[in-house]
Amino acid sequence: MARRRFIVDRVDEGQAQIAGDDAHHLARVLRVEPGQKFEVSDSGRLWLATVSAVRKNLVLFSLDEELETPPASPEVTLFLALIKFDSFEWAVEKATELSVSRIVPVEAARSEQGLSQAAKKRVERWRRVAKEASEQSRRLRAPEIGEPVGFSAALRTPASHRIWLDEKPGAPPLIEALELQPGDSTALLIGPEGGWSDPERTDLIGAGWKGASLGRSVLRAETAVCAALAVFAQLAMTRMPR
Repeated sequence: MARRRFIVDRVDEGQAQIAGDDAHHLARVLRVEPGQKFEVSDSGRLWLATVSAVRKNLVLFSLDEELETPPASPEVTLFLALIKFDSFEWAVEKATELSVSRIVPVEAARSEQGLSQAAKKRVERWRRVAKEASEQSRRLRAPEIGEPVGFSAALRTPASHRIWLDEKPGAPPLIEALELQPGDSTALLIGPEGGWSDPERTDLIGAGWKGASLGRSVLRAETAVCAALAVFAQLAMTRMPR
């Protein structure tokens, strides 16, 4: 069985540490003890480490050996229209497990009123969810969780490929729309419950975004996140050099 992996706060002179609430979770919930071995990452490098001390709000590790880091996943920024927060949080967790690089909440025309302002208070929680999901899925680093942005700001994002999911018939399958090359970046835009408004569709086309489809079924936003990123992950495995 693979060892559990933790993303640590700092690494210095052969030691690593996790402090605060994360340390409390390790000590009181996971019950880590001195002498146990885990993998630890500083979001750039990876080590095999031994727990050297456990305190209420501090866990210390001794670094035993540096491990080979896995190949970097293709860069994917998920622009997800704001939806109910329990569904958005679930989407953050699953997108993290599916190796997304960055998640940005977007205020769309059909997002519920008031979600944008309330979302600003949720960003830190979503970052904690992403970190926990990164450790569970053995990622090297957690994805960045951006502050909420307006629809027009999301459209201006530069990327090698900019794709929006279209629930209306006629768009090509996502698997055909993705053209992955080494070094490419992809921006993926997923709409809210109720889909995109006609003005938003016009703006997307005018800004040069490419529409794509996940099939005939109309999916919930959080389901579309999983389906789209799973397609992306499989294509990355088959088309990109390992």
